Amino acid sequence: MDAARFQSQHDSLIQAAELALRTLTPAADTRPARLHAAMRYSLEAGGKRLRPVLCLAAAQAFQPAADARHAATALECIHTYSLIHDDLPCMDNSDLRRGRPSCHKAFDEATALLAGDALLPLAFALLAEGYADRPELSRRLVAELAHAAGSTLLVGGQTEDMGGLAAGADADRLEFILLGKTAAMLSAPLAMGALIGGANAADVEHCRLAGRAAGIAFQLVDDLLDGSANAAQLGKPVGADAQNGKFTYPGLHGIPATKARIQALTDEANAHLAACQGDTSFLLALITRMASRDR
Repeated sequence: MDAARFQSQHDSLIQAAELALRTLTPAADTRPARLHAAMRYSLEAGGKRLRPVLCLAAAQAFQPAADARHAATALECIHTYSLIHDDLPCMDNSDLRRGRPSCHKAFDEATALLAGDALLPLAFALLAEGYADRPELSRRLVAELAHAAGSTLLVGGQTEDMGGLAAGADADRLEFILLGKTAAMLSAPLAMGALIGGANAADVEHCRLAGRAAGIAFQLVDDLLDGSANAAQLGKPVGADAQNGKFTYPGLHGIPATKARIQALTDEANAHLAACQGDTSFLLALITRMASRDR
């Protein structure tokens, strides 16, 4: 896919994701207004919208007219809740997110905690309501997202990550963290989008595995950028991994090995996408660009 076509499609998907977020989530003045204002503050903070874009693009790869807006918004709700909670003083204690004060700094800790709490059930309500006319699809989407966001993946990965280097620097623990904290929530959008697009079981699994590989690569790129970029580029504090004694792939294996694995994982993800029966050209281009990003 040439650069101009990719950019046009990417811009269109981001616009669709932003519109869905605005229209499918409660307005900031919904009672209690402070809670909903905090939810919207974090939801509308910008960012790459990578998870909704992956979901929308995967659905369209198999069925161009597929409507994945509710699933895309549900994914961003889960992602945003996890960021709000990760930034809290009891977790990563980060004052900056997406280039502006974290939710607990803009509001207060209790409101931020509750905003994250509210976004979590909202995600599943969106899946139940958005696909009510296709109950089996709704059930599968709920199951996919619940598994990705649950105690063995997203929350489990964050739990293992909390101890940092003090909890031990072994490769098995690091892989668990990588699979849970980042890969699960990039695997789920591709699988959910494929389900909405009517992909067959083999192609749904190809998408799931592509997202898993791309998700690990995405985190490894993040780890490298944390040591080389600046806060203006990333929209969050840099050097925090080293400062907080975080357990990272570059820290365990070194930078050359990290770069080599990013390439291998990107190749693996693209091989899975190329094996699909749908038009995955945009996804192939996106995942390739994810591996070479500078922010």
